[in-house]
Amino acid sequence: MAAAGFLATSIASSAQSNGNLRSQAVPCPQIQSQTFYKPLNSRRTSASNQRLCLKCESASQNLNSIHKEESKRSNVIALEQLKASAIDRYTKEKSSIIVIGLNVHTAPVDVREKLAIPEAQWPRAISDLCALNHIEEAAVLSTCNRMEIYAVALSQHRGVKEVTEWMSKISGVPVSELCQHRFMLYNKDATRHLFEVASGLDSIVLGEGQILAQVKQVKKLGQGVDGFNRKIGGLFEHAIITGKRVRTETNISSGSVSVSSAAVELALTKLPESSYATVRVLVIGAGKMGKLVIKHLAANGCKEMVVVNRTEEKVAVIREELKDIQIVYKPLSEMMGCAAEADVIFTSTASETPLFLKEHVQTLPADTKMSRRLFIDISVPRNVEPCVSDLETAEVYNVDNLKDVVAANKEDRLRKAMEARTIISEELQNFEAWKDSLEAVPTIKKLRAYLERIRASELDKCLSKMGDITDKQKKAIYDLSMGMMKKFLHGPMQQLRCDGRSDFQKPEEMLEIMHAVNRMFDLETEIILETVRTKMERTKK
Repeated sequence: MAAAGFLATSIASSAQSNGNLRSQAVPCPQIQSQTFYKPLNSRRTSASNQRLCLKCESASQNLNSIHKEESKRSNVIALEQLKASAIDRYTKEKSSIIVIGLNVHTAPVDVREKLAIPEAQWPRAISDLCALNHIEEAAVLSTCNRMEIYAVALSQHRGVKEVTEWMSKISGVPVSELCQHRFMLYNKDATRHLFEVASGLDSIVLGEGQILAQVKQVKKLGQGVDGFNRKIGGLFEHAIITGKRVRTETNISSGSVSVSSAAVELALTKLPESSYATVRVLVIGAGKMGKLVIKHLAANGCKEMVVVNRTEEKVAVIREELKDIQIVYKPLSEMMGCAAEADVIFTSTASETPLFLKEHVQTLPADTKMSRRLFIDISVPRNVEPCVSDLETAEVYNVDNLKDVVAANKEDRLRKAMEARTIISEELQNFEAWKDSLEAVPTIKKLRAYLERIRASELDKCLSKMGDITDKQKKAIYDLSMGMMKKFLHGPMQQLRCDGRSDFQKPEEMLEIMHAVNRMFDLETEIILETVRTKMERTKK
């Protein structure tokens, strides 16, 4: 437009200049100082110049009009591109489930402990995570072995970046260090990971059951928290179902897979009535292995025991953890006296020489509740001299005896883990089908609202044209409009309400129909705006 204006001005100026040169005349002497006369050809040239200027001005206006039309078209194209990019950003990546975390396999304990979040703070953490720009829903699973954030992200890349920065902020661990230890999984891989966690397949002890209780706690504490919504809630619900199925159908948690648990279970098979309720138990050593033995004893029904240790501090800590169990402390100097009153003796000290020699055990009274006193020695070097087993009053098992039991149980659990993965694959398919069906929910709502607006508007127009009519007639017209809308909605609703479990409609076909409906009625923009409004409201809170 500026170029056209400049061109028109230049042509007009040039024409005016040429006309002036041709029209110069010799002035009349009488009026030389007052008037100049222009000849006839000068007037003709001036008229020609005016016509030329008008043509140039018209050309300039046409160019302006063309430029405005092109600018308008460019703006429309730019708007469509912006809209398309927004749809790509907020709908194509909208349903991404991500997990970002650190666990015993990827990070040392000194890093994990900095990121640990107490259960009481899980709801607050969910709210903080969902206040991030690209996080819609979230959940926190924080245990002694793992700290994992599960989230529904509007954008995978931006979501991971924001969650990682949040983890760095709450823990004080630099992002660069977190990136060295974190793991990230998306969509099906993230879902499969949680299902394996709930089933005990990702634990240090394969098939251990405590983690399922912790996954249940995530769901329990998340209920009612803004941000623990339908997708994340459904994810954890399916994980709990999977964990229960694995334990019920494979019995993966049966059989000891640690030396301490094997020691307790082996002793249990040797006891009268297979119960710790009627026998006297002595544990020598309250270190790491001794503590595990005590915990397994408590888990297997032992309510009373004597613990011999060099100092009482460690025993006091264990007693504080197991308040329902009667634990009596005795110093190492009273070990033989305690052994004389015990039926079952567990040894787990770091002594380099045997604590129980044959001559010592031989002098112990034989009035036990069993035919022979039972020694379970899980120490290396051994705390019980090997020749003690030659005595008729003693029965001795060492760590090698237990390792055979543990190895057999581990092999059995590995076989059961293969069965568990088959169950996980089935439940993963069920969850993905359920999740796909959720994708149609916003479309169903927006289509219904879109048609309701049209119905209400047309009904008002119709009633205003009909003048005075009875309430009965108004109701008949209203019912007619509602009936027509329901008939119109029936087909799309039937196609969109697919849960993916039947052969009638496959999830991918349902998604194609959903996208077609979105395009036909321009519903994607409304869905985007709804997402943005939700994020803004959550941020204000």
